[in-house]
Amino acid sequence: MAVKLRLKRMGSKQKPFYRIVAADSRFPRDGRFIEIVGTYDPTKKDADVTVDEEKALKWLNNGAQPTDTVRSILSGKGIMAKYAASKVKKGAKKVASAAKEEKVEEKKTVAKKTTTAKKTTTAKKTTTTKKAGK
Repeated sequence: MAVKLRLKRMGSKQKPFYRIVAADSRFPRDGRFIEIVGTYDPTKKDADVTVDEEKALKWLNNGAQPTDTVRSILSGKGIMAKYAASKVKKGAKKVASAAKEEKVEEKKTVAKKTTTAKKTTTAKKTTTTKKAGK
């Protein structure tokens, strides 16, 4: 399911009002949606925008793709910058954990090499005894 953050048109003729919603890309523009993230009113002088930052970041982190208009709205609110910063932090953590794992693997291989060099094989003699039957 491809989720998009997009605008859903509301309001009457000549008086548009939009909701910013998370919706499946297969559904129509004004059709079914998953969750309301915010609102956008372009008729007002300052283009009244309200966005629930927590919900927007949740959807972006889960892989939702914003449309061009929603991307510019989120950028104006500073949400896209926070999303980009969180991706950089996650990437840095992944690189650090990968480097840590690499060091651990390196230590394990060095330890294996030294332990195998120290081991000497000794053959143990095993004897079996047969019981005499009556």
